[in-house]
Amino acid sequence: MRFSSLLLLLLAGCWGLTACSSEPDYTPKPKGYNRIDLPPHEFRALPAGRPYTFEYSRAAKILRDSSYLAQPGWLNVYYPQLHANVQITYTNIVRNKQLYNKMMEDARKLTAKHQIKATSIEERILKTPNGLRASVFELEGEVPSQFQFYTTDSTQHFFRAALYFRTATANDSLAPVIEYVKYDVMRMLNTLRYQ
Repeated sequence: MRFSSLLLLLLAGCWGLTACSSEPDYTPKPKGYNRIDLPPHEFRALPAGRPYTFEYSRAAKILRDSSYLAQPGWLNVYYPQLHANVQITYTNIVRNKQLYNKMMEDARKLTAKHQIKATSIEERILKTPNGLRASVFELEGEVPSQFQFYTTDSTQHFFRAALYFRTATANDSLAPVIEYVKYDVMRMLNTLRYQ
């Protein structure tokens, strides 16, 4: 045998022994999460022209509600960076007890619709610095709306807000963003005044 053939045979044998006998050195990578950079909490007043006013985040945009059901005074506080939206509905109940009862029933029904996926729904009644009484709902689980509230003076104004995310990300991964926007929504509620 020639030297080059012998060398080639020897190399092939070594390669065959090492390729078959050793396990690959594989280390699984740890589970990763999306990095979410949250802007600082800074607020500004809602522009005039609505029957109510409040402070909202500088990280958000005010958008007109474009749904076919939209009424004057309905709007969206949209967070483009976070894909979050706070839907606001407002109704002037003009001392109409029937309309007031309907709005109360609708607000409760809209929250109750989440019971299918919610692991818990916690309601708190609180009084804002401006003297408004509000019902605040915190929802846990894979629900489309994690935080809602409504407030009314029972004679003229009925105001409701609900937080939604335009993403398929699971709520446990969104937890920091949910807490961030809940803080902003509570600022909205605590600065809410009717005109």
